[in-house]
Amino acid sequence: MSGWLSLLIFAMVSTVTPGPNNIMIMASGLNYGIRRSLPHWFGIFLGFPLMALGVGLGLGQAFELWPWLHSVIKVLGISYLLYLAYKIAITNTQAEDSASSNPLTFMQAVLFQWVNPKAWVMCIGAIATFTTFDISMMQQALLIAFAFVLVGAPCTGIWLFAGHYLQRFLNQPNYQRMFNYAMATLLVASLLPMVPFDAFI
Repeated sequence: MSGWLSLLIFAMVSTVTPGPNNIMIMASGLNYGIRRSLPHWFGIFLGFPLMALGVGLGLGQAFELWPWLHSVIKVLGISYLLYLAYKIAITNTQAEDSASSNPLTFMQAVLFQWVNPKAWVMCIGAIATFTTFDISMMQQALLIAFAFVLVGAPCTGIWLFAGHYLQRFLNQPNYQRMFNYAMATLLVASLLPMVPFDAFI
């Protein structure tokens, strides 16, 4: 029971803290509203548990066999996040023609988890911390995935509703544009821990 509680706390803390998913869903809530952002939201809190399940069932072993895969995913992830930061920065505000742009779809949000550096850290941390060799890995991976399903909806939803709530305060195009710039900057900043700066020294 204590192990289950610890897993839930880990899932809650790692899911609710700032990261690419939460920054993007908050920006989506402000720019597109809750209804149009729902597919993005569902894609996050269902996509990450699927990823955790896949890693727990053996994808992690692929990185041990082919370490270069991890570097490839990291480069792809950072490149894609930089692209998304740019898209957030140039997103039309609701006061402008936001119908000409679209939030992430469900499938885009699901697939995004596989190039999200924070998602990989969360997955590997959960698998390394909350699994043992004396219990079926399938059972443990399912339990970890279920824990993230339970906490993912409310934790990510907080950021979605926060972005939507900010609409009433940022009702001028210039304010919303400044918010988008700030979210794009935070998204780029969230990548800094993933960049191996020692490689440039």
